[in-house]
Amino acid sequence: MLTRPDDEDLDLFGLTHAGRVRTENQDQFLVATVHPQVVVHGTSLPDADALPLRGTRLATLLVIADGVGGSAGGREAARVATEAITRYVSSTLRSYHAAGTSTEDEFLESLRAAALEAHSAVKSHSAGRADAKNMATTLTLSIIVWPWMYVVQIGDSRAYFCEKGVLRQLTRDQTIGQELVDQGILPPERLPHSPFRHVLSSAIGADAALPVVTRVDVKIGGSLVLLCSDGLTKHVSDSEIESKCRDMSSSEGLVRDLLDLALERGGSDNVTIICARAVRKKKTPVTT
Repeated sequence: MLTRPDDEDLDLFGLTHAGRVRTENQDQFLVATVHPQVVVHGTSLPDADALPLRGTRLATLLVIADGVGGSAGGREAARVATEAITRYVSSTLRSYHAAGTSTEDEFLESLRAAALEAHSAVKSHSAGRADAKNMATTLTLSIIVWPWMYVVQIGDSRAYFCEKGVLRQLTRDQTIGQELVDQGILPPERLPHSPFRHVLSSAIGADAALPVVTRVDVKIGGSLVLLCSDGLTKHVSDSEIESKCRDMSSSEGLVRDLLDLALERGGSDNVTIICARAVRKKKTPVTT
């Protein structure tokens, strides 16, 4: 059985780009680790700085938010949502110990609450801005509490899990087009050409925000997590992403290769990509 990766084993990288068409980048991303922290406000100890003030990593946090609405505050919505999620995880989410246990429902509910907190924050921010009517954003959140990963999905940014060279999409696009496919109204092969393929049915800050939580066992060796906005998947297929994952040498290298491919094919939208894995020195790569 693989042991929990140490902090120095983590290979994390995220990047965002405006693309070749848009003048503004409305995507936001965050790559972070969560630790318990002791803050010393006063002590008589002569060498307090030598104390173990930062505890063992509780979780790894990955977030992508793709602003919706062009000039109507999409970037601001993505910023507010990402900041709200970060505040919630750092100050409110306290049930990491419940991940993967019989009391896991507490943790799952906390993750849904985090997404709805972001939704509320964007709605409140929008209400206070005359120029930000209908502010909205997608939100794809991955939080890894070894050996489990939880993905919270609202909108059509995506989370993938690549296990031993095989790519699997963990999220379902929350779009009208995908709903028509799910209902059997639209043939799957016609979805790429449907005018509804990018029309969101759920978004942070919109009328409906419907967070979906998925859990994945990530302790299998040779695996990685990939999050991206639809600026990547508009130009790069899943099979091409899978091929790049197989040939990768580092998270940064993979992210930059995928970005270059999207830009070569037109870069019609903002592109944001995050890759996360763990590489043990002299050992088989495992997920974060």
